[in-house]
Amino acid sequence: MGEVTFVDVSKRFSLRVEGKVHDVQALDRVNFTVRDGEIVALIGPSGCGKTTALRVAMGLDASTSGRVTVDGRIVKGCGHDRGMVFQHAELLPWLSALQNVMFALEMKGLRGAPLRETAEKYLDLVGLKESQNRRPHQLSGGMKQRVGIARALAIDPSVLLMDEPFGALDAQTRELLQAELLEIHARTRKTILFVTHDLDEAVLIADRIVVMKDARVQEVMDVPLGRPRSDLGVVRGTSEFAETRYKVWRALHDAPTSH
Repeated sequence: MGEVTFVDVSKRFSLRVEGKVHDVQALDRVNFTVRDGEIVALIGPSGCGKTTALRVAMGLDASTSGRVTVDGRIVKGCGHDRGMVFQHAELLPWLSALQNVMFALEMKGLRGAPLRETAEKYLDLVGLKESQNRRPHQLSGGMKQRVGIARALAIDPSVLLMDEPFGALDAQTRELLQAELLEIHARTRKTILFVTHDLDEAVLIADRIVVMKDARVQEVMDVPLGRPRSDLGVVRGTSEFAETRYKVWRALHDAPTSH
């Protein structure tokens, strides 16, 4: 199971600017649920609270009030039931791709032969079996992100939290990894909470989209596209894609509901 629930989650922090301290409301009574096996995209302008919500769900930051639960258990710090993929893979540069994944498994307590076997399994899952002995400087941006995804999946979390993992990649690599993520999801059925700025990406990968503005949830909408979505080019050409994309755009821009 891997259900994530935000219940009246608020987050405030102090920010010092030019010697003055300012209170910042990063999240304001945020409520939504990511159902087991579902992909939910969080979208909104910069500073709306998307990444803060993800960090609270991971346990990297504590909420000021409210709570996040995973399968009914209140999140209190990091745990192996959640894995996180950052915008930049943040790999250890002195370790190979395989060793980076093994390091995460060692932190979970895995030892002996299963350690290497598990790391190799997940590198194979993301298509990097032949590159497992390369160090980060020998990998492309897309390959580094694949290692980051393998590392997060290898600990077998219930929930995968992804903070704009494809945002720094070129368009072609981004589209390739979007398709690969959907294939991985079809095989693993992991619950995924995915932060993005990109409207197309949100519609292409998600079952539902949470639109955020000004630290609050503006709207939650369903994506009426079936699975599997094996050919994203075909998906882009459907009326359902176009209509959903427009609804997200309208919510982001507070556009009127009628023409």
